[in-house]
Amino acid sequence: MYNREMIKNEYLGRMIITICGILVIVLTLSIGVFLLVKGAGTFLIYKHSVWEFLFSSAWDPQDTSSGGGKVGALIYIAGSLLTCGLALLIAAPFSFAGAIFMTEIAPKTGLRLFRPAVEIFVGIPSVVYGWIGLTILVPFIKNLFNLPHGFTVLSASLVLAVMIFPTITTVSADAIRSVPQEYRDGAYALGMTRWEVIKGIVIPAAKGGIMTAIVLGLSRAFGEALAVAMVIGKTKAFPRSILSPTNTITTAIASDMGGAMEGGEYNTALWTMAILLYLLSLFFIYAIHKIANQTSEGNNKCRKTI
Repeated sequence: MYNREMIKNEYLGRMIITICGILVIVLTLSIGVFLLVKGAGTFLIYKHSVWEFLFSSAWDPQDTSSGGGKVGALIYIAGSLLTCGLALLIAAPFSFAGAIFMTEIAPKTGLRLFRPAVEIFVGIPSVVYGWIGLTILVPFIKNLFNLPHGFTVLSASLVLAVMIFPTITTVSADAIRSVPQEYRDGAYALGMTRWEVIKGIVIPAAKGGIMTAIVLGLSRAFGEALAVAMVIGKTKAFPRSILSPTNTITTAIASDMGGAMEGGEYNTALWTMAILLYLLSLFFIYAIHKIANQTSEGNNKCRKTI
């Protein structure tokens, strides 16, 4: 009787988990289909080409159902790549240094003090980051570089860097902490210093997890709209430098979707940019799984060798 009850509970739990997993898959696919239905009209109804959308900078879709405008989104794509790439370059060194500090240099202090302090940043709303950037960072950059205004790519990248810092730091720290202790013990037994162990043993062994942290941080940066919109300037122009204003995909969607006519060329073009963001998200997820699989295979080979 007891065994039958256990088997029954096991099947029930397995069924619930399976249903939840299927619902997640269906929801993800449904979002993709919904975006495709809403955004494919740019190519099927208004007869624009994928080449024009991706590689033209002429963005002037008409807010009517008759069409006739231009939907080149290259400015927004370039603005997103430049802003997020610069944010990653700024945040990554500090994130890696913080992760190494709280796992290898001062693990007890890092676990009790540094990590909770870093994780506080995750809970701060993005509007707070944007407001601080607007009231403090933008005037500071304006005065520092003697600009007519401080709404620049640099401003947006600095705000994004602060926002993705906790993600990269905590995931990198988890990856470094997961490196088996015998790797370190063996290196110390060979006479290596702590820095040599970190540089030559720990970091290479945690490379997959660190790369995953980078991809997660980059995807976080690509998906941010509100904070970036408050400090980037929102101009339809290619940035001549990091001190120029520009615009991003998420900022354009968030700013213009509410005022665009439903079913019009402008509204449809914005949905097409949402499809592009969806595809980028899928790419980031694929990259994370690819990195994780390669790391798992590499660690298994190392253990077999040892």
